[in-house]
Amino acid sequence: MEEVFSVDINADVGEGIGNELDLMPLLSSCNIACGGHAGDLESMKAVVRLAKKYNVKIGAHPSFPDTLNFGREIMQLSASDLYVSLRHQLSTLQTVLHDEGAYLYHVKPHGALYNLAAKDEKTARVIIEVIKSLSSPIKLYAPFNSVLAEVAKSENITVKFEAFADRNYNGDLSLVSRVNSNAILHEKEAVLSHVLSMVKHQKVTSVNGVEVPIKVATVCVHGDTGNALEILKYLSDNLVKNNIKIQ
Repeated sequence: MEEVFSVDINADVGEGIGNELDLMPLLSSCNIACGGHAGDLESMKAVVRLAKKYNVKIGAHPSFPDTLNFGREIMQLSASDLYVSLRHQLSTLQTVLHDEGAYLYHVKPHGALYNLAAKDEKTARVIIEVIKSLSSPIKLYAPFNSVLAEVAKSENITVKFEAFADRNYNGDLSLVSRVNSNAILHEKEAVLSHVLSMVKHQKVTSVNGVEVPIKVATVCVHGDTGNALEILKYLSDNLVKNNIKIQ
């Protein structure tokens, strides 16, 4: 009998794309923009209600406070200023969650903050301190083998290793920069193959053709990828056929 695997499917939402109603039934968790790079009280409220309706786990998606660059540029902030901003973003979402009778399951940093924290201990520690300041235990979505994941584990925060369904990887497990034409996987078949390799075989083929070890508990499909809905539907249908439960 073939081994049965499981994986969580997440997407970043509340970022102004407006496709949450379509995406939410196909997700098992979501990451809600909470004012740093996108999102406001109204968008948070609307997305939280959808997540509740479809029984989708709710995460915070905090960012450098930079709507102009959509949180995709590194900001030179002091540790204390970054802490204050991230704490405010999470507090805003938690206020909405409280009002809607929902709770926060995880935190997943956005964009440049996520990529910087993956390799920079100072930035990682700020994120971990913010999570530790919350009253209930919160999980962290972070890349495998990253500084962020190691700091979290050292502080007894549960980490769910995240990989990206629709992004190519370099040999060091960093994401291929979006300035490169091969950064994003658009073909649904290529995305499925990418995910199957990571979940079932714990390997990802980097852009230079080398297989690199990776561990994955949650897979992200970017909500702003043009054919995100098509990709999610294809994964939803085909992961189950390959003995992978979405949960």
